[in-house]
Amino acid sequence: MYSFKQYLSESKNTHLEHLEDEIINNGYEGGLNAVAFLKSLRGMLTGSSRRKLNVSVKWDGAPAVFCGINPENGRFFVGSKSIFNVTPKINYTQSDISRNHSGGLAAKLNIALRELPKLGIKGIVQGDLLFTPADIKSVSIRGEDAIAFTPNTITYAVPENTLLAKRIKRAKLGIIFHTSYTGKKMSNLKAGFGVNVNRFTKTPSVFFSDASYKDTSGVATFTSSESDSYDAQLRMAIGSLSKGKRILNLLKRQTNLLSVGARLKIFFNDYVRRGKTIGDVRRLQSDFRKYYASVLDDEISKRKTATTKRKYEMIKNDGLKFIDSYDTEIYFAIASYVTLQRVKDFVVRKMNQIKSIGTFLQRGNGFEVTNPEGYVAVDKMGNAVKLVDRLTFSTANFTISKNWIRG
Repeated sequence: MYSFKQYLSESKNTHLEHLEDEIINNGYEGGLNAVAFLKSLRGMLTGSSRRKLNVSVKWDGAPAVFCGINPENGRFFVGSKSIFNVTPKINYTQSDISRNHSGGLAAKLNIALRELPKLGIKGIVQGDLLFTPADIKSVSIRGEDAIAFTPNTITYAVPENTLLAKRIKRAKLGIIFHTSYTGKKMSNLKAGFGVNVNRFTKTPSVFFSDASYKDTSGVATFTSSESDSYDAQLRMAIGSLSKGKRILNLLKRQTNLLSVGARLKIFFNDYVRRGKTIGDVRRLQSDFRKYYASVLDDEISKRKTATTKRKYEMIKNDGLKFIDSYDTEIYFAIASYVTLQRVKDFVVRKMNQIKSIGTFLQRGNGFEVTNPEGYVAVDKMGNAVKLVDRLTFSTANFTISKNWIRG
């Protein structure tokens, strides 16, 4: 499991993992950590958590914007993740932006440089850009007039003639802050969970907030029967993890792209990409064996010589032998994955009941109601996972074109 600080150091090529993938990344221990996260989430929503857990909403903004005071010279800057390049692109002036960037990114950074200093930011923070004035559109959704913006995949919409819509239309920039950085040098900044936006100066020209999950209404709570069902599913997951412990600890060490462990994770992601529901364990197990064989058959067909073909035939035979030898354990490993994802999806649906801004996917000329991108959960040790309805959002992320232009 990646630490949150490791994940958020943009100079490193790490990324946040889905909760259920932890059993493949980190074996049996990763599975127990996933269960612990799910228990804490239930506790958070029922007000009975004994384990410190911070949860933030994953806003689908773009691009990522870094801003604040450079500790090396005391100057305010804005930038993209390229501030972590070997040769950093740190922008103090409009001229810097013109030199370092182009296109849509440069245009948005210019607005950010003009507006964000008004907030009086003391340190360094990171946020996801939601909109600039050019991004705001008037739309009709189910017969209701609204304003909308689509920073990446999700379209955010707010009914016209509301106070929130007026705030958004008045602003020159919309941004959600989620990460703070500390350090004496830009080259070794350390990231921390969350941003205290209460310290920022309010200005009509910047629509901003933090990303923390807030259920002030008490809507996202569990009934007694839901709690009982949730706990039963977690016990089922623990049972499957115990029976699949040996294979899970073997799979986590198989990182070669043609290994069984690596291909199992890719197989699940491919299922999601094709919009298929991860459900029946026996069918998944059978489909995975066929998938693994087809991947190696494809590799064999690409080889030109008999020697290299034999090499990949041996990899295929060894892999299939491994799959067949651990048939029962792999069944329970997949069962653990399926159960963890099912429990995660339930708690995500609960959390989705709280939305301050409507979320939609644009399909042709119409809008389809969707949920937020997901959430990030971080425990007291700094371990973090993402909680996403993969069948809905991840599939859309693969198939819907993005609106903003990199530069």
